[in-house]
Amino acid sequence: MDDRVRSAIGGALGRPVASARPLGGGCIGEVYAVSLEGGGAAVAKVDGGTSPRLDVEAYMLRYLREHSELPVPAVLHGSPGLLVMEFVPGDSQFNARSEVHAAELLSGLHGIRGARHGLERATLIGGLRQPNPETGSWIAFFREHRLLYMAREAHSAGIMPARTLGCIQRFAADLDRYLEEPEYPALLHGDVWTTNVLASDGRITGFLDPAVYYGHPEIELAFITLFNTFGSAFFEAYDGLRGIQAGFFEVRRDIYNLYPLLVHTRLFGAGYLGGVERTLSRLGYIS
Repeated sequence: MDDRVRSAIGGALGRPVASARPLGGGCIGEVYAVSLEGGGAAVAKVDGGTSPRLDVEAYMLRYLREHSELPVPAVLHGSPGLLVMEFVPGDSQFNARSEVHAAELLSGLHGIRGARHGLERATLIGGLRQPNPETGSWIAFFREHRLLYMAREAHSAGIMPARTLGCIQRFAADLDRYLEEPEYPALLHGDVWTTNVLASDGRITGFLDPAVYYGHPEIELAFITLFNTFGSAFFEAYDGLRGIQAGFFEVRRDIYNLYPLLVHTRLFGAGYLGGVERTLSRLGYIS
């Protein structure tokens, strides 16, 4: 950590930085565990790019703390180039007890009702803009502001061929055949994958790096399956608490996972297009 960053963190917290060590994880900027003079610890994210947006991550963390009981780190400072958070102990090694606890926490989060799908402002997912125009229909929101939006972003970046974009557009026109409207728009973390969750001694200690909005809880559950964040203990507990509707694992999970696959395509390249095209092929929209 250079002296300019060290000084900025110390100034934001009103206490000098004694030491700092880099941490892994996060798509935006550099992440450090910071020890403060006189005791205490924090985590700092630093983005020295030309268009830093760490203030958006600060907004999302604060939103979850203010509107839910989900454990997220307190924001100590949030500006475009610097985010300083409470240090949360734990790691991303889960057992059956921590998976059950995660199910309890996320089922509680999904019990929080919004007036419409979306959010009061755009957010971020993996550093990419995530539009959230408040929308009455979940299917319309998912079609326009998740599936088609990110497919067009990948195409505009030169990653997705026009043929695949056309297949996604044809499929999106038929979404009413596959998806159902939820009972209400539920508050979602939006990015529950392994390194965004911390646990210790069989309990979840923190959810990190959210991509917050209101939507269908099934898209959250689908994301969890994509990279195997949690296993059977989580899904059995969640099903007992909120219920998982028939057809989710068989069909809708893969449809909802088109969105994170498109996000990864836009972020990391065409290697993720195979997953998109396999789902389209299975549903009969690509050959």
